[in-house]
Amino acid sequence: MEDHSYEFEAGLEETLDSAPRRAVFSMTLHQLRIFHAVENAKTMTSAAKQLGLTQPSLSQQLGRLESAIGVRLFDRRPNEMELTEAGRYLLPRVEQLLRILSETEDGLARFQGGYQPVVKLAGIDSVLRGLLPSAVRRLHDYFPDVSLDVQEGAPADILEMLYARRIGFGLVAANSLAQTHGHFLQIPIIDDPYVLAVPETMDLSGVIDPARELPPAQLRTLKQSIHFAFGSTHTRRVSDWYDQLMPGHQPIAQCRSFETALSLVRAGTGVCIAPALSTVGAVGPIDGVRRYLIEVPVRRVVALLLSQHRSMEPIATLIAALQDVGQAHELPELLPTPPFLADAAVSP
Repeated sequence: MEDHSYEFEAGLEETLDSAPRRAVFSMTLHQLRIFHAVENAKTMTSAAKQLGLTQPSLSQQLGRLESAIGVRLFDRRPNEMELTEAGRYLLPRVEQLLRILSETEDGLARFQGGYQPVVKLAGIDSVLRGLLPSAVRRLHDYFPDVSLDVQEGAPADILEMLYARRIGFGLVAANSLAQTHGHFLQIPIIDDPYVLAVPETMDLSGVIDPARELPPAQLRTLKQSIHFAFGSTHTRRVSDWYDQLMPGHQPIAQCRSFETALSLVRAGTGVCIAPALSTVGAVGPIDGVRRYLIEVPVRRVVALLLSQHRSMEPIATLIAALQDVGQAHELPELLPTPPFLADAAVSP
């Protein structure tokens, strides 16, 4: 019998040499994280801030990723990065990869000696102060060894922390976000009504015409408004509220916390529209302020998180506890709407 092994091997080599070869991409996890951050932040500057990198370093790594795969992932425009078709193809796969990696890291941490589960969350101060303590007590009934890493922040900052995977979930006002963020699940926690906060010396009960019924000094204070800067959409919304509720008002301050705004109200500087929760301290309503209920759409407080974290413990139990606390929460008595504002209902 003739030996055809040499002919077979030579034919196989020829076949392999002539077959199309699949490209081998040298993508790194670091580069994929950068790609994901740039897409979510929409600008190089914001993405660099999220990741704690310099902008030149981030730009260089993104360029290396595009060189490695041989296509552009973004169309660069002034102050904006828009995904190309290749970028849109890559994005959901990177999100899946990062999700699996995060879950794997969390799972492996349980095998480390002395492991203590930690829930990382961030939220707006009034919600953390008003709801979180009671919810944590309930959490510890089921998970006594859990510890919390809690950060306070504005909605935009909380969103950045979520995109960067630095927290498990955030507590934010859904209607203060600049846009609908489809990446995240929104779980309702509490509907928080808005109030008009005025100095304690200003009694608006029964007032029909402030220009005639209030002393000149109080009328001047009533027309001086204190605003909040929590993002452009929210800022415009609050400005519109003032325009509809109190035409002719004069903005005298913009604050980045309700506490600062309320301290200005207490001092008699002006008035502000604020969520009712923000006007309540640890032992009750903040002194020196009257709180009048107004016809403004409520602040919808939600837990914002990745959908795959919804059933992960102990996050699931803590969010359930926050929902229970939010549903049962009773605000101290709010004063009824003054007559001159009774017909000044505003739209969302």
